[in-house]
Amino acid sequence: MTHALKDQSCIVGVGETAFVRGAGRTVLSQVAEACSRAIADAGLVPSQVDGLVLSGTKVFGEAVAATIGLNDLTYTASVHLGGANPVAALQSAAMAVTTGVATAVLVPYGWNGYSETRISRREEDGAAAAQDAGPVAGDDTMSQAVLNAYAPTGVFGPVQFYSWLATRHSELYGITAEHTAEIALLSRANAQSNPKAYMQGRPLTFEDYMASPMISSPLRMYDCCLETDGACAVVVTSAERAADALHTPVYISGVAEGHPFPADDFESRADIADIGLKRAAPRAFAMADVSVADLDFAQIYDCFTYVVLLQLEALGLCGTGEVGDYVSGGRLRIDGELPINTHGGLHSEAHVESLNHIVEAVRQLRHEADLQVEGCEVGLVTGWGNFAEGSAAILRR
Repeated sequence: MTHALKDQSCIVGVGETAFVRGAGRTVLSQVAEACSRAIADAGLVPSQVDGLVLSGTKVFGEAVAATIGLNDLTYTASVHLGGANPVAALQSAAMAVTTGVATAVLVPYGWNGYSETRISRREEDGAAAAQDAGPVAGDDTMSQAVLNAYAPTGVFGPVQFYSWLATRHSELYGITAEHTAEIALLSRANAQSNPKAYMQGRPLTFEDYMASPMISSPLRMYDCCLETDGACAVVVTSAERAADALHTPVYISGVAEGHPFPADDFESRADIADIGLKRAAPRAFAMADVSVADLDFAQIYDCFTYVVLLQLEALGLCGTGEVGDYVSGGRLRIDGELPINTHGGLHSEAHVESLNHIVEAVRQLRHEADLQVEGCEVGLVTGWGNFAEGSAAILRR
């Protein structure tokens, strides 16, 4: 039976700001710029957008609507899955336009990830909080785990959380620095063709990678993604309305989210390597009625190189413990059998959660990317957030 959401909605507009360190402007102003570009790219005006799905709470919907002129919203929602937000937000947008609740839905994300929320600043805040006596109030259950259980022992940064996963997996399956380096190196190589990429003009060699400092073993500095300021946005409408779009519409064929249990704490799981994408990916592929063999490219959430490796296994591209061999030999490079992160990803383009991955996937499927996968028809985007919550979208031309 065909899923009710399969190919019933399309991404028809994309937009972004410059990706920088030190934007010198508010998050709202950057989100407004990206939204305005996406709406124009869709051939619409703001008054024609009647849906808004936000990623987290970096900006409020009322402020976005007032700033760019969304004067008749019929649907609003907010998704809270950390870096998995934007891909999961496509599911909400697809449901809204497919059911007729809205006709054109805007999905934006922006932040001053370097100027205001870089890890060093969060670490200072976490260390200070850990000195307080008694439980520390947080804004969600993940905050409780970090502030009350992890931070008192000196663990309060994502690189430390994810080093647990990497250590466990690498000890079981013999993953080496050569394997994680492949992700960092291909991302940086792809970014050299992308004028928007923060790391364009800054090539990376294996020797550079190995010489970078160890941050939290086994993760080196170049295993970690960028911290940048910037914003992106996409516009989703129904397949019927997309027929009149300015550009080739990109269909949302399959989309899903998945949550490990418990989602708020790594250490309480029966299997620390249980990640949300293991649940999300099969649902997305089933909805789209495709398999991994049908993919022409993939934009894989890459907050850390090892997170990419774990997701490749979760997607079924290789068996558990086989990812070291899978990534060897250039398989994921632009001229390989499954190019990934063709824009440079979070490692070398910018960190805009997973929304810049979606923007790149759309441009690939329109056949207008800076580093184009020739003749591509089907692509995948993943999201990863918080303590390994996951999302996946299958997009097609």
